[in-house]
Amino acid sequence: MSAELPDYYFRIRENGAAVFRVETENRQRRIEMDQIAVVNVKKREIKPHGDRTLSAEDIAEIEAWMTRRIELLERRNIDDILRAVDYLNTTTQWVQSNATDDQLEEVTDALLLAMHDLRSVLVRKKADRLLKTGGEG
Repeated sequence: MSAELPDYYFRIRENGAAVFRVETENRQRRIEMDQIAVVNVKKREIKPHGDRTLSAEDIAEIEAWMTRRIELLERRNIDDILRAVDYLNTTTQWVQSNATDDQLEEVTDALLLAMHDLRSVLVRKKADRLLKTGGEG
Protein backbone atom coordinates (compact mmCIF):
# COMPACT_ATOMS: atom_id res chain seq x y z
CA MET A 1 0.00 0.00 0.00
CA SER A 2 1.34 3.47 -0.79
CA ALA A 3 2.45 5.67 2.10
CA GLU A 4 0.12 8.49 1.17
CA LEU A 5 -3.61 7.80 1.16
CA PRO A 6 -6.06 9.99 -0.74
CA ASP A 7 -8.19 12.46 1.23
CA TYR A 8 -11.39 10.99 -0.23
CA TYR A 9 -12.63 7.50 -0.98
CA PHE A 10 -15.50 6.82 -3.37
CA ARG A 11 -17.35 3.55 -2.80
CA ILE A 12 -18.89 2.82 -6.18
CA ARG A 13 -22.55 1.90 -6.20
CA GLU A 14 -25.28 1.81 -8.79
CA ASN A 15 -25.68 5.28 -10.32
CA GLY A 16 -22.89 6.83 -8.26
CA ALA A 17 -20.94 6.47 -5.06
CA ALA A 18 -20.86 6.94 -1.33
CA VAL A 19 -18.16 9.51 -0.53
CA PHE A 20 -15.90 9.17 2.49
CA ARG A 21 -13.30 11.50 3.92
CA VAL A 22 -10.20 9.46 4.78
CA GLU A 23 -8.54 10.29 8.08
CA THR A 24 -5.23 8.82 9.28
CA GLU A 25 -4.16 11.49 11.76
CA ASN A 26 -5.28 9.89 15.02
CA ARG A 27 -3.63 8.31 18.04
CA GLN A 28 -4.01 4.72 16.90
CA ARG A 29 -2.76 5.56 13.38
CA ARG A 30 -5.78 3.72 12.03
CA ILE A 31 -7.54 4.57 8.85
CA GLU A 32 -10.90 6.12 9.56
CA MET A 33 -13.42 6.73 6.84
CA ASP A 34 -16.21 9.16 7.57
CA GLN A 35 -19.08 9.19 5.07
CA ILE A 36 -19.73 12.76 3.98
CA ALA A 37 -21.97 12.46 0.92
CA VAL A 38 -23.81 10.34 -1.61
CA VAL A 39 -23.35 11.03 -5.32
CA ASN A 40 -25.75 10.26 -8.17
CA VAL A 41 -23.70 10.40 -11.37
CA LYS A 42 -26.68 10.19 -13.75
CA LYS A 43 -28.41 13.16 -12.14
CA ARG A 44 -25.11 14.87 -11.23
CA GLU A 45 -26.38 15.24 -7.66
CA ILE A 46 -24.33 15.55 -4.52
CA LYS A 47 -26.23 14.99 -1.28
CA PRO A 48 -24.49 15.57 2.04
CA HIS A 49 -24.68 12.56 4.36
CA GLY A 50 -26.80 13.16 7.45
CA ASP A 51 -26.50 16.69 8.77
CA ARG A 52 -23.12 17.35 7.15
CA THR A 53 -22.19 20.56 5.44
CA LEU A 54 -19.77 20.04 2.57
CA SER A 55 -16.84 22.40 2.19
CA ALA A 56 -15.89 24.00 -1.13
CA GLU A 57 -12.95 21.55 -1.23
CA ASP A 58 -15.30 18.60 -0.68
CA ILE A 59 -17.58 19.72 -3.49
CA ALA A 60 -14.66 20.40 -5.85
CA GLU A 61 -13.19 16.93 -5.21
CA ILE A 62 -16.54 15.24 -5.67
CA GLU A 63 -17.29 17.14 -8.89
CA ALA A 64 -13.83 16.27 -10.28
CA TRP A 65 -14.45 12.61 -9.42
CA MET A 66 -17.89 12.74 -11.07
CA THR A 67 -16.38 14.17 -14.27
CA ARG A 68 -13.73 11.42 -14.37
CA ARG A 69 -16.33 8.75 -13.58
CA ILE A 70 -18.69 9.90 -16.33
CA GLU A 71 -15.83 9.89 -18.86
CA LEU A 72 -14.83 6.37 -17.76
CA LEU A 73 -18.39 5.06 -18.01
CA GLU A 74 -18.79 6.60 -21.48
CA ARG A 75 -15.55 4.95 -22.66
CA ARG A 76 -16.68 1.61 -21.21
CA ASN A 77 -20.06 1.95 -22.91
CA ILE A 78 -18.48 2.47 -26.35
CA ASP A 79 -16.09 -0.42 -25.70
CA ASP A 80 -19.05 -2.65 -24.81
CA ILE A 81 -20.81 -1.72 -28.06
CA LEU A 82 -17.68 -2.42 -30.11
CA ARG A 83 -17.43 -5.80 -28.38
CA ALA A 84 -21.07 -6.42 -29.35
CA VAL A 85 -20.13 -5.78 -32.99
CA ASP A 86 -17.36 -8.37 -32.65
CA TYR A 87 -19.81 -10.76 -31.03
CA LEU A 88 -22.30 -10.29 -33.87
CA ASN A 89 -19.55 -11.18 -36.31
CA THR A 90 -18.60 -14.33 -34.41
CA THR A 91 -22.30 -15.22 -34.14
CA THR A 92 -22.64 -14.88 -37.91
CA GLN A 93 -19.68 -17.18 -38.40
CA TRP A 94 -21.13 -19.70 -35.93
CA VAL A 95 -24.52 -19.64 -37.70
CA GLN A 96 -22.88 -20.10 -41.07
CA SER A 97 -20.46 -22.87 -40.19
CA ASN A 98 -21.19 -24.59 -36.87
CA ALA A 99 -24.81 -24.21 -35.75
CA THR A 100 -27.06 -27.24 -35.82
CA ASP A 101 -30.68 -27.03 -36.89
CA ASP A 102 -31.81 -27.46 -33.29
CA GLN A 103 -29.50 -24.68 -32.10
CA LEU A 104 -30.74 -22.38 -34.86
CA GLU A 105 -34.33 -23.17 -33.96
CA GLU A 106 -33.58 -22.14 -30.39
CA VAL A 107 -31.97 -18.76 -31.18
CA THR A 108 -33.26 -17.57 -34.57
CA ASP A 109 -36.44 -15.74 -33.49
CA ALA A 110 -34.75 -13.98 -30.58
CA LEU A 111 -31.82 -12.92 -32.77
CA LEU A 112 -34.05 -11.75 -35.61
CA LEU A 113 -36.24 -9.67 -33.30
CA ALA A 114 -33.26 -8.12 -31.50
CA MET A 115 -31.50 -7.34 -34.80
CA HIS A 116 -34.70 -5.91 -36.32
CA ASP A 117 -35.20 -3.69 -33.26
CA LEU A 118 -31.56 -2.54 -33.34
CA ARG A 119 -31.67 -1.88 -37.07
CA SER A 120 -34.89 0.14 -36.75
CA VAL A 121 -33.44 2.34 -34.02
CA LEU A 122 -30.13 2.80 -35.85
CA VAL A 123 -31.87 3.77 -39.10
CA ARG A 124 -34.15 6.24 -37.29
CA LYS A 125 -31.22 7.81 -35.39
CA LYS A 126 -29.15 8.03 -38.58
CA ALA A 127 -32.06 9.76 -40.37
CA ASP A 128 -32.43 12.20 -37.45
CA ARG A 129 -28.72 13.04 -37.59
CA LEU A 130 -28.86 13.53 -41.37
CA LEU A 131 -31.84 15.86 -41.00
CA LYS A 132 -30.02 17.90 -38.34
CA THR A 133 -26.91 18.31 -40.48
CA GLY A 134 -28.82 19.02 -43.67
CA GLY A 135 -27.96 15.73 -45.34
CA GLU A 136 -24.18 15.83 -44.85
CA GLY A 137 -22.68 12.73 -43.47
